Amino acid sequence: MGRAFREIYHVIRGTSPTHLHLRERLGFLLILSVVVDLVASVPIMFVEMGAQGSQIHSYGDALFWTTGQLLTVSSNLANPISPAARVIDLILEFYAITVVATVAGSMGAFFHRRGMERQPLPPESVDRS
Repeated sequence: MGRAFREIYHVIRGTSPTHLHLRERLGFLLILSVVVDLVASVPIMFVEMGAQGSQIHSYGDALFWTTGQLLTVSSNLANPISPAARVIDLILEFYAITVVATVAGSMGAFFHRRGMERQPLPPESVDRS
């Protein structure tokens, strides 16, 4: 467990190019996801506020619902009623799945690179020209 915390610490500090690369990727995804969340809440609010039977009545409701969709968890708010909001919902779900896959790929690449950094090159692979 101590090694995992050390790696997290090194990612936060960006102590090696591999750690820095992972920190930049995760930071970019976090900032982009917050922006997508804030921006996508606006059209959801406008198209759902007037819809009959909608539970979204304010920007706060829209932001709560959109955040739940991006976190790929269900909320206590019902699914969108209007066709435009349903399209936005599909886009948000696709985005959320893409982010999860990107994080998984970034973590895999990080651990692969860390493994390569720790393994010395075999003598026959060293170029002595």
